[in-house]
Amino acid sequence: MTAATRIAVRGIRAHAFHGVYDFERENGQEFSLDIVFEIDGGRAAATDDVGHTLSYGEVARTARRILAGEPVDLLETLVERVAGAVLDLGAQGVEVTVHKPEAPVGVAVDDIALTIRRERTSGVSDPVLLAAPAAPVPVVLALGSNLAHDGRAPRDVLGDAVGRLAHADGVHVWAVSPLVTTAPVLADGQEPQPDYVNAVVLATTTMPAAEVLALAHRVEAGAGRERRERWGARTLDVDVIAYGTATSTDPSLTLPHPRAGVRAFVLVPWSLADPEAVLPGEGGGPVAELAAAAPDRDGLGPADEGWDPLAPGATGERS
Repeated sequence: MTAATRIAVRGIRAHAFHGVYDFERENGQEFSLDIVFEIDGGRAAATDDVGHTLSYGEVARTARRILAGEPVDLLETLVERVAGAVLDLGAQGVEVTVHKPEAPVGVAVDDIALTIRRERTSGVSDPVLLAAPAAPVPVVLALGSNLAHDGRAPRDVLGDAVGRLAHADGVHVWAVSPLVTTAPVLADGQEPQPDYVNAVVLATTTMPAAEVLALAHRVEAGAGRERRERWGARTLDVDVIAYGTATSTDPSLTLPHPRAGVRAFVLVPWSLADPEAVLPGEGGGPVAELAAAAPDRDGLGPADEGWDPLAPGATGERS
């Protein structure tokens, strides 16, 4: 991890109902959180642009919402939820301490505190994904959205995401596909959702694959992405489809993406952006051929060839 800036938010307080005893659930007690999170603050310092940092106010509000929210039995569960939420907002690393000074331990104590530390790439263990490349590596990212964010329609959410990717250190975006639309994948009994708009971004990067994944999560967080339900509606998905010819079965980042070869909403825009593209790995091959054979091909709407978020003045340059 390359985070250089540490930001502390201490004393986030709430009356909450966490604990294993019935009286804790009935009466509640005072809890507080201390959070120290890490970001790469170099770009924010260089540009003096608040859009290039992570708001400590948003971190505090998010943490307090969890602290005051659904009760849990264990402090371990509580701090894991808080840490995960802060990482989803875009932090590269986070240390969370929860204080429970009124804990029923049977003796007088000033405080009971539990601390954990988590890093965005901590779930990635494959050395292939952690190694910095000797030269720029081609990377393929698939973007999708079916919810507006801050009053911006899904196509504009994708444009903003492309802009953030294009301005990220260590990333050179050289092509963006047209937009295509597709119906959402739903579980049995799941509520209907709006159609998705989808695009593919082609870039080269000097980042390790694990840092590309971290960047994708930061861009998602910037668009208000929340992971509450599998196949749920979302403001933004950014999936790492391929990183050069690298292959990995790491559960945090499987490469190439295990379902890319049968997803028309990935293959069709990819083939439009790069007709000669090849999906590496088992089940791969020429992307245009895979797109033509994809089982969900008939569910795609017509491509929007006029969408160009990299054009001067386009929505994607907003970030």
